[in-house]
Amino acid sequence: MMHTETVKPTFDKTNIIPERYLHLSDGEMIRKIYEKKRQFGDDLLILAHHYQKNEIIPFADYVGDSLQLAKEAAANQSAKHIIFCGVHFMAETADMLTTDDQKVYLPDALAGCSMADMANLEQLEQAWQVLEATYDQPVIPVTYINSTAAVKAFVGNHDGVIVTSSNAETILKRVFDKHQRVLFLPDQHLGRNTAFQLGIPLEQMAVWHPKQNRLEAQGDLQSLQVILWQGRCCVHQQYTVDQIATLRSQIPGLKVIVHPECPIEVVQAADDYGSTKKIIDEVAASPEGTKWAIGTDNNLVNRMIQTFPNHDIRSINTSAFSCITMNRIRLAHLLWTLEEIEQGPTIQQITVDQATQINSLKALDRMLAK
Repeated sequence: MMHTETVKPTFDKTNIIPERYLHLSDGEMIRKIYEKKRQFGDDLLILAHHYQKNEIIPFADYVGDSLQLAKEAAANQSAKHIIFCGVHFMAETADMLTTDDQKVYLPDALAGCSMADMANLEQLEQAWQVLEATYDQPVIPVTYINSTAAVKAFVGNHDGVIVTSSNAETILKRVFDKHQRVLFLPDQHLGRNTAFQLGIPLEQMAVWHPKQNRLEAQGDLQSLQVILWQGRCCVHQQYTVDQIATLRSQIPGLKVIVHPECPIEVVQAADDYGSTKKIIDEVAASPEGTKWAIGTDNNLVNRMIQTFPNHDIRSINTSAFSCITMNRIRLAHLLWTLEEIEQGPTIQQITVDQATQINSLKALDRMLAK
């Protein structure tokens, strides 16, 4: 979808949910939301990420990880209104993948992503100047989908590609089939885990520190294959090797699966790792009674405990906090958005300017290419 300007969340009082919604009971809001869904019919599509709160999930037409939801947004060309229950970069991606006649909304415009915020365009441009001066051969930028549209546009304009936790290994291998070196951002852990799985030794990886605008490396810079941006997920930082070891000592036969945003030592201590979709699929395919410890957002883990009652499922860290920004979206936000759409226009609409979109789509198209 083409637009003339990018709308970014601001800390304006107009983003605060009107007080009238705060006095409604959950039952009233649920009834009103279902009523609005019936009124909109096929003109409305609601997408929800796995990490959303339980109260939001029943209203979603599709629930999935970033890759699944990006594909659903791209495939649906009939819904006039797409509500993305997730975070800002996801809604930006959906806007770029939909048509001019479709509008994308984020129920809380302040639902951002701390990881995406760890890499901004100015920092990336400064890093690029240093890398271009350091290497004769091109460095290919690879960005996790958990990044801003501006970062995606830079990547797309420099022959780079976007990855998700579902396809990072496949796409990174494709890049290394043609090129010697990548800059992976903003999540160093996904980059490190994926590159290591592809057989790249840790000695050939280094960390770029955006705040200091410097590369931290040991040995010969020319031997480096992967330059990792110093970013991480606050949620997946909460899982540790000690937690896994304690659970294994207490529960014989325990299987451990974690998300690749976890640090590499945690991934190596687990039996397997993968995207939220892979985690769900692995548990679903396991025999009844299988004992699982899972290292990802506890909103999802707790939902899996309810979904698979014949499995013995637990979180690696039951005290870990869930994604704070994902948790911003509540019933009141969803109802508010539906009523705002009906009245129009709405501050919840997310748009990406034309120039940013064109370059971002280059990277997105490379990701979605067969």
